[in-house]
Amino acid sequence: MELRQRALRALCEADPRAKAALARELFADAPQLPLSLQAPGPTHPVPGRPTLPRLVHPARVPHRSPATVEGLAALLHAIAHIEFNAINLALDAAWRFEGMPAEFHLDWLRVAAEEAFHFTLLADHLASLGHAYGDFDAHDGLWSMCEKTADDVTARMALVPRTLEARGLDATPRIQAKLRQAGTPAALRAVEILDVILRDEVGHVAIGNHWYRWLCGRDRLEPVPHYRVLARRYAAPKVLPPFNEEARRRAGFSDEEMAMFRDDARGAPPPPSE
Repeated sequence: MELRQRALRALCEADPRAKAALARELFADAPQLPLSLQAPGPTHPVPGRPTLPRLVHPARVPHRSPATVEGLAALLHAIAHIEFNAINLALDAAWRFEGMPAEFHLDWLRVAAEEAFHFTLLADHLASLGHAYGDFDAHDGLWSMCEKTADDVTARMALVPRTLEARGLDATPRIQAKLRQAGTPAALRAVEILDVILRDEVGHVAIGNHWYRWLCGRDRLEPVPHYRVLARRYAAPKVLPPFNEEARRRAGFSDEEMAMFRDDARGAPPPPSE
């Protein structure tokens, strides 16, 4: 089976743990697989996902204190949902977009495999608390942007890894601080898992930065002004401070881009607490 066909197969898999396993197996096999110039058409819904969790408006997803077992489980579930969506986002990029170098597809399969590992870590920790993925309501913000940018690979690179996923670089240290304050063994184990996720997510955002700039260079676009065009066109959320400067620098954001985010955020309300 050809690489993009296998990426589509994993993308359409509805069972979360089976999807995670397929993503990791595909990345291991990817260097030896042929790569079609044309994306195969889907025969099942894209993306495949389970009946639960129930998807609701973001404002209806409750925020709970990680100091309680139930609150910690709800927080872990929210992060697991992000990671599950991130598997789909990476597989979709590897399957969907044509006219890109082979390295583009391999990069996003690596991201899919690492997101699958993150999801498995979180699902296992949820199980240790007596819960499973699907037990709490969730929202569909990440995948909604994926659908909006389905026909524009430059917008996808600009607004998914560089915008929505990069917000995790900023939020993770604040979440970890709350978990350390809770101080329970389960909360501290969550801190360790988030260390792994933050380390890998820097690399994922860097991949988005690389391919966004590559596409801008190919199409003779200026990356910073064009980002603003795309953010307006697709109604992307503002990138709000406080920023994890060190992680964003390692992910490849330039001084000019960081200044743009600060300028664009002026006058915006502060982000809600996790």
